Amino acid sequence: MPGNTARRPLPSVLVALYGALVPLLAALLLAAPPAAARDGAAREEAAPTATLTEITDFGANPSNLEMYLYVPESVTPNPAVLVAVHYCTGSGPAMYNGTEYASLADRHGFIVVYPSVTRSSKCFDVSSPQALRRGGGSDPVGIKSMVDWVLDTYDADPKRVFATGISSGAMMTNVLLGVYPDVFAAGAAFAGVPFGCFATTDGSEWNSACANGTVTRTPQQWGDLVRGAYPGYTGPRPRMQLWHGTEDDVLRYPNFGEEIKQWTDVLGVSRTPASTDTPATGWTRTRYGATGDRAPVEAISLQGVGHNLYAYGTMGARVLTFFGLDGQGPAPQPQPSGCKVTVTTNAWNTGLTASVTITNTGSAAINGWKLGFTLPGGQTITGGWGATYAPTSGAVTATNAAYNGSLAPGASVSIGYQANHSGNSASPGAFTLNGTACTTA
Repeated sequence: MPGNTARRPLPSVLVALYGALVPLLAALLLAAPPAAARDGAAREEAAPTATLTEITDFGANPSNLEMYLYVPESVTPNPAVLVAVHYCTGSGPAMYNGTEYASLADRHGFIVVYPSVTRSSKCFDVSSPQALRRGGGSDPVGIKSMVDWVLDTYDADPKRVFATGISSGAMMTNVLLGVYPDVFAAGAAFAGVPFGCFATTDGSEWNSACANGTVTRTPQQWGDLVRGAYPGYTGPRPRMQLWHGTEDDVLRYPNFGEEIKQWTDVLGVSRTPASTDTPATGWTRTRYGATGDRAPVEAISLQGVGHNLYAYGTMGARVLTFFGLDGQGPAPQPQPSGCKVTVTTNAWNTGLTASVTITNTGSAAINGWKLGFTLPGGQTITGGWGATYAPTSGAVTATNAAYNGSLAPGASVSIGYQANHSGNSASPGAFTLNGTACTTA
């Protein structure tokens, strides 16, 4: 209404009603719990900690994605958020089990979101016009809703939201950083293609020319595709880490060079490497725009490696270093100078029990421990004692109970679990205690 419009007096019946309601509203407000208390309760009820949980009703979700969430027990105040995007034929739970981001979250206190495709291909939409523009009505919209839900529910830090993915998930990482540059601070793409390279207009999810590495553009043309996803945006752009194997026969190696062209242009840095080194055998790392761990663009080429390049236990930590998440979170757990694990397994037709004894063979006390081990294929934990176990298959972390978290030098603690098996009833072959390898007996 215009500012000079006269306000009409309330009718007398409304005045009377208003007078009656004011005391009632005041009483209700005095009786209500503080907003912070309600918010805290909501966070506690949102998802259990240290386990993978499916979240429903998280917001706009035009392509019917599923949302899986991992919240560590030691989640930090205003935590960072990592979106881990799966490959074709994969799922959110598969990404959770096949990567170490949940265990890294336990160490550093951030939250992990695992989007999951429900369409039959199990591939993310990185091809349609809807996916390649902001708010277009496809997978990126649902993923942004997941991020928004975590930011709101856990009071997470909007300046520390990151994305990483493998294959189809790597392509989606490129798309997310292009469509939502104001949401994501950085990304790490394992065996992907540039933003817009997989674009199709016939409804197909597959672009053979791009997959075969025959789509080439100038750096500015690639950069314009990214800039066109959010016209008018002039804010900062997310940093990008790129990984590719030279023998990739699914998304061929030339795509790696095209990605470098695209993101150096988007970030306005020289395509001449600021540094080149070999952080591991067969790896060549080039950094663009700076020489440090958080360069605008970092590219790692893996000599002789094919499409399935992601290696559990060696690459996730490097992603966190690039994102700047490895220095955040709770204080590190005490590192034992020595430990020994003894395990005895009793099996029957389809089940087994395992009794595990952990001994601190070091010279300093341990206050709070996590025992890491990998279950043989086909085994699934159905129950346990002396610790909490998560996840129930694959790479498992057993976390001390409230009563047995302290281990003096020379002291031992006994825990155990019951599991189903599909024929292999062997014990785990190796154990770590707070990240330190233990001897076994």
